[in-house]
Amino acid sequence: MDTALPVQYFQALSITHNDFVSLDGEAGCKEAGKMRLEDKDYIVQDGDIMHFRFNV
Repeated sequence: MDTALPVQYFQALSITHNDFVSLDGEAGCKEAGKMRLEDKDYIVQDGDIMHFRFNV
């Protein structure tokens, strides 16, 4: 586990960089169904754009 992340972290939205560029950003990726919901066990790939969700 990466100790840089707070313990409350539990999910992240993930988009590949190629999808982000080709679909004109986050809104295009969302419309095309290219945003993935990942859990804490996901191994981040080179080029992933992540939005972390925290349990606050």
